[in-house]
Amino acid sequence: MRKSRFTEAQIIRMIKEQEAGLPTAEVYRRRGLSTATFYKLRAKYGGIEVSEGSRLKAPEDENAKLKRPLAGTMLYNVVLKDLLGKN
Repeated sequence: MRKSRFTEAQIIRMIKEQEAGLPTAEVYRRRGLSTATFYKLRAKYGGIEVSEGSRLKAPEDENAKLKRPLAGTMLYNVVLKDLLGKN
């Protein structure tokens, strides 16, 4: 997955600006976002504070760490089955 060019704190600040009364078009135009991207980020990060943003990312990091060994094991099983001729 592609890494965002904005940090969680920056995204939350953008959403707070929009909630404070700045026109939505002005917020995403100033930051160089598309309309769809802004609304997607607002759906994900809306209603949370900057301190809560890091807690949102923690499960994603943990899942990525757990998936690496699993992918290696699955690849190893596929190679063994190919060597044995069992597809």
